[in-house]
Amino acid sequence: MVKRVDPVKRAGGPRPAFRQSPPALAEQFRKTMASYPEAQVRMVFGCPCAFIRGNMITGLFGDEWFVRLSPEQRPGLLRLKGAHPFEPMPGRPLREQVVLPASIVGSPAKLQATIEKAVVHGRSLPPRAPKPQGPARPGPQKR
Repeated sequence: MVKRVDPVKRAGGPRPAFRQSPPALAEQFRKTMASYPEAQVRMVFGCPCAFIRGNMITGLFGDEWFVRLSPEQRPGLLRLKGAHPFEPMPGRPLREQVVLPASIVGSPAKLQATIEKAVVHGRSLPPRAPKPQGPARPGPQKR
């Protein structure tokens, strides 16, 4: 007999509810990333994110746009009003990603310059090996 696990009562606690990105922001993301054909856009938790050489360099999470910058560039961005470390789950910040303030997202020139910095940083990172695919999980068992 297969033991069923209630996703709300699973060992790690309830699964977080991820927010979808607003359609207008997702379209702005796609248009911005179209300037970088080397960037692979994939959906992560239902939101678009861009990868270079297997490394995530920028993405959306709900209504927030985050970028991965070099350690030297992050402090300057974090000083801007509205910028903050990217924290997709409370208490679990991603140390290299910073959420862009509205002053950057709302300015095409500033946004393009910031994305360019993220792309340059992404090019400097070592390539990430793809994760090996595990065996296919069986679907729910019917009784």
